[in-house]
Amino acid sequence: MAFCKKPLSGRSRYESLIKRCCYLPSGHNGACDEFPYIHHLESVAPRVAAKIKRDATKTTGAAWKSVDAGPNRIDRWVMLLPDAELKKKYGIDIAAMKTAVQSKLREKAASYDDCMDVAGKLTWAAYQMKNAPKPPPEVFTYLSERFGNMEDASTRCIVCRDFLDFNMFEGARRGRANIETAHANPRLHNPDNVGFAHRECNIAQGGLSLEQFYDWIAGILARVRAGVSAEVDAPGSHSSTS
Repeated sequence: MAFCKKPLSGRSRYESLIKRCCYLPSGHNGACDEFPYIHHLESVAPRVAAKIKRDATKTTGAAWKSVDAGPNRIDRWVMLLPDAELKKKYGIDIAAMKTAVQSKLREKAASYDDCMDVAGKLTWAAYQMKNAPKPPPEVFTYLSERFGNMEDASTRCIVCRDFLDFNMFEGARRGRANIETAHANPRLHNPDNVGFAHRECNIAQGGLSLEQFYDWIAGILARVRAGVSAEVDAPGSHSSTS
């Protein structure tokens, strides 16, 4: 899909780092729009729409800002800047933060274009969950042409591969939804690497790639099965059947 790409203005303090643009198809009629596919969700499921935009464009963070916690909800493209520029221009002293916080922030870095693609991909996936609202025809066509065919109740957790239910977005506990944005490789934020997952699955995966996580699980299962077999075959075990 060819986009309009007409420049748009924004309010972020980091606007000089990027060129916001219109993501409507080239040659469209009417006003330009950075997120043309999400307005329906904003009207029928505003919390989900806000989550998609937030997760696509912002780093995660604590509910507070401190030297230890690091900046909260900062634009992902800001974290592409070198340490010296972050400190001089924006007062973000990466070197003063804990090593784990530094790594987490850097791993969340992504270009503006990748973030915009992620927002669209997540919207596409959300509409394909069980019990998801039906997108308007123009949104369905836009997302299908951009990311592929859309099928009802087809979106799966990228970790456990079970189907996801849109209603789980509303089952939040202490502000944490039961569905989270997840990455096959936690260190890459692009549309080919992103999807949704059960919160428990996302937590279990942690900082591992899916391949690493599955290998870890396979190792656990192999050791458990070997242990069970050893117990069954051990002298004096009660493994015989009557």
